[in-house]
Amino acid sequence: MTNPSGAQPAFDARHPPERALIDKCVHCGFCLPTCPTYALWGEEMDSPRGRIYLMKSALEGRVAMTDAFVGHFDACLGCMACVTACPSGVEYAPLVEATRAQIERRHERSLGDRLFRAGLFAVIPYPARLRLALAPLVVYGWIKPLVDRSGLLNLLPARVRALAKLAPTISVKSLTASTAEVTPPVGARRIRVGLLTGCVQRLAFAHVNEATVRVLAAEGCEVVAPRTQGCCGALALHAGREPDARGFARRVIEVFEQAAVERVIVNAAGCGSSMKEYERLFADDPPWAARARAFSARVRDVSELLIELGEPRAPRRPLHLRVAYHDACHLAHAQGVSQQPRDLLQQVPGIELLPVAEPEMCCGSAGIYNLVQPEPARQLGERKVRNIAATSPDVVATANPGCTLQIASIAAETDQPLRVMHPIELIDASIQGLAVRGFAGSGVRSKPDG
Repeated sequence: MTNPSGAQPAFDARHPPERALIDKCVHCGFCLPTCPTYALWGEEMDSPRGRIYLMKSALEGRVAMTDAFVGHFDACLGCMACVTACPSGVEYAPLVEATRAQIERRHERSLGDRLFRAGLFAVIPYPARLRLALAPLVVYGWIKPLVDRSGLLNLLPARVRALAKLAPTISVKSLTASTAEVTPPVGARRIRVGLLTGCVQRLAFAHVNEATVRVLAAEGCEVVAPRTQGCCGALALHAGREPDARGFARRVIEVFEQAAVERVIVNAAGCGSSMKEYERLFADDPPWAARARAFSARVRDVSELLIELGEPRAPRRPLHLRVAYHDACHLAHAQGVSQQPRDLLQQVPGIELLPVAEPEMCCGSAGIYNLVQPEPARQLGERKVRNIAATSPDVVATANPGCTLQIASIAAETDQPLRVMHPIELIDASIQGLAVRGFAGSGVRSKPDG
């Protein structure tokens, strides 16, 4: 990893990690217990302060961009638990994103790695392409239990095996569902909001978007879901694909500017964290930076908005459930939104919120991490599922599609009866008077509680 005399510097002059941000790290070690990769391996260079040391060394020309150097940053989940733990206020997100952008420009990955990553980014951020890619899962869902028992997946490469295991349950209805472009409020309008429908969210979790719209409308929101919106750029930004992230971000900003909404609502944690960072993404483009700043100021997680609105307008009916709330990393750590989802759930009579051990520890999803780094992702997923299952919940609530897929997949693989739902689905069921049943019941009953 040491840079031999005359070797090409690790970083070029285009947006390297900022020295001022690096120098805020005093190497105190408070981040170590919360870092997933340090927890797994106990390796200093796979901790936040170790990676910051590598960034500093690269800026000073003391290390080259070798496979070993890149490996330490590829291993990082970008969960930002270190940000929550840091007493010095180190902003790790812009540091690791800048480093990954350098890696994507300057490092030659293996052919297999390039092809796999290119395939993911050619499909996932494009809903029309993703719809075609997910269509075979309608049939695969019927035979998946047989495939799992057959052991055929063990013959596949690790990354392809991870893709198959994480495949969401897809129906014809979910593939063809679309959110109404404008949904009027119930009663007097309190606020006009836009809804990001997402990429994976709109196809694999259309029911979450539907629940989100119903709850917002019930609380007096006029909900606008522009059909012309696309990907927000979160996956690209977190993976260092800066040009792609900028392109997606520009489109999202334009679409919601035209929609003339007072708030832009997000129900996927990773998307929300990126949309709140748009000003930084356009830091060297003043006209877009100003538009991005104004846009990001309007972005709210759905739980944030509902708490901001104050006293609920729609009555909450009881749901007698033990609920384990899992903090999605990009909601709790990247956005600092941790209490609002809990407060929202506690508005529902009968819900008992259960404390989960190691709440700051990532489940291993982290965008595309569980696809490109399947083994550490699996270890973290098993750790998370053990901690959740120890509380014996009726339902697991989490606010990110990646977390939902990761926890549900690992739970099924380890024979843990866990039903995973978005918190907004529980609020929706409470408002409608539906009975949510646990994993064994496998569903939401359409008959109101008596």
